[in-house]
Amino acid sequence: MMENQVFLTALSKIYSAGRFLTKPAQLIPYESDALTAYQVRPLAVVIPETQEEVIETVRLCDHHQVPFVARGSGTSLSGGSLPIKDGIVIALNRLNRILRVDPGERLAVVEPGAVNLDVTKAAVPYGLYYAPDPSSQLICTIGGNLAFNAGGAHCLKYGMTSNHILSIKAVLPDGEVVTLGGESLEDSDLNLTGLFVGSEGLFGIALEITLRLMPRPEVYQTILAAYSSLEAAGDAVTKVVASGLLPGALEFMDRLAIQAAEAAVQANYPPGAEAVLIVELEGDRDQVDEEFKVLMEVLESTRPDAIRIAQDEADRQRIWKGRKSAFSAVGRLSPDFLVQDGVVPRSRLGKVMAEIGRLSQEYGLRVANVFHAGDGNLHPLILYDGREAGAYERAEELAGKILRMCVEYGGSITGEHGVGVEKRAYLLEMFNEDDIDAMQRLRLAIDPREISNRGKMFPDGTSPALRFSGPHPLEKAGIISRE
Repeated sequence: MMENQVFLTALSKIYSAGRFLTKPAQLIPYESDALTAYQVRPLAVVIPETQEEVIETVRLCDHHQVPFVARGSGTSLSGGSLPIKDGIVIALNRLNRILRVDPGERLAVVEPGAVNLDVTKAAVPYGLYYAPDPSSQLICTIGGNLAFNAGGAHCLKYGMTSNHILSIKAVLPDGEVVTLGGESLEDSDLNLTGLFVGSEGLFGIALEITLRLMPRPEVYQTILAAYSSLEAAGDAVTKVVASGLLPGALEFMDRLAIQAAEAAVQANYPPGAEAVLIVELEGDRDQVDEEFKVLMEVLESTRPDAIRIAQDEADRQRIWKGRKSAFSAVGRLSPDFLVQDGVVPRSRLGKVMAEIGRLSQEYGLRVANVFHAGDGNLHPLILYDGREAGAYERAEELAGKILRMCVEYGGSITGEHGVGVEKRAYLLEMFNEDDIDAMQRLRLAIDPREISNRGKMFPDGTSPALRFSGPHPLEKAGIISRE
C-alpha cells in the first residue's frame, strides 16, 4: 500500500487533478470495455495530452513495477482493454491529432487516439481515404485498431489494419522509445511493424502511427441479395468468391440481424428474408461495369428471393447503415447479447451456418449472425437475458462451442476482435504448448515484467515459457534473449 502511494504521488506530479482519476466514481466508467460482463477497478486512470506524458508514465510504471493498460474508446469486444487490478489505465483519447496528411506519398501520420473515420475525413479533400472500416469506425481509435489488427467490411479487397500501417513510433514497457518501419512500402528490414500490429498491447503503446491512404474509387455498385435459408446464402458466398471476382465488400446478415437493423435505422431490406448478402464492387467505371455483369450472373444462378441494386449514393448509404448498426441494433431484440468472433474457410460457410442454427436450438438461445463473409470472419451475436440465473454461462458455453467448431473446420478463434481475456482458454485449441512457449518468450523478451496489458491473451496458469529449460530456436538466432 505504501509503495502504491509513492507511485500515485509521482503520477500526480505529471497530471493535473482533472486528468488524474482515483476516486471510485471517476473510475467506474473505466472498469470494463465493450465486453461488459467483466469488470475490474483500476488503481488510477491518467489522461495524457502529450506523447511525453505517456512516455514518462510508462517509465514510472516500469520503475515501480505497476502494470498498465492503454485504452482508446473502449470498444474492444474481447476485454482487451480491461483494467488490471492494482494497475493503471492510460486513456489516450486526447492524443487524437492527425499530425500530417501527405497526398503525394498517400499517407497520414496520426496519434493513437485519432478516430478511424476522422482519418478518412481528413483525406477526402485530396481524393484519398483510409480503407479499414470496422463497424465502430465512428468512435474506435487507430491505436485500438492497431492493437487488434481490425478489419471491417472492406477487408476482403484491401486487407486488415496490418496492410495499412507503414511505421510506428512506440514506447516499450521499459520506457524505451523506438521507431518501427518507415514511410516506404518497400522496407526490406525485419517486419517489426507487423509484429507490433495485433499484439493486443503486450509490447507497449503506439505514440505515432503512419498510415497508408488509398485513392477513392471512381464508382461504387452495391447489390443486396435476399435468400430463404442461411445455407443458400452461405453457398452463394462460395460461388461469388469462386467466380474470380474480388468485391470491395461481401457481407452477410441473417433474419434476426435484419430485424434489428430495420427496427433501428429502417434500412429497407427485403421483408421475410432469412439472410441477405451485401456485395459491393468499386473501382474505375469500365471495370465495375464489366464486373457487375459477371456478378449478376453469379447471383442469379444462386436463386435468391430478391435482388436489390442501390440506385444512388443515398440508397447505398442506407444499405450500409443497416449493416454498420447491426451490433448495437441487436440490443432492441434482447436485454443482453454476447458478440463472438471466429473464422472459417469460406467454402464451409453453408455448413457452419447450419451448425450454428443447430447449436442455437440445443441451447435455447437465439443467435443473430452478421459478419464479413468475404473472408469467413463470423460474428455470431448470442442473445440472452442476464436476469435469468445461468443465462450468461449458457451463452458463454455456446460461444465456446462455436469457437471450437471454427478450429475444427480449419479456421481461427478470432478474426479481428483479438483474444483479450475472453478467449485465453481457447488459445490451446489452436496452438500446442511449444507454439505458446515461442509466443511467451517473445513477449518476455520485450516485457520481462509483464506490466503491459498483463493477463491478456495467454491462458491462465504458469506460462510454458517459464517452464522451458533449454535454449529456444529464436534465442539461438539472436532474435530474443532471456537476460
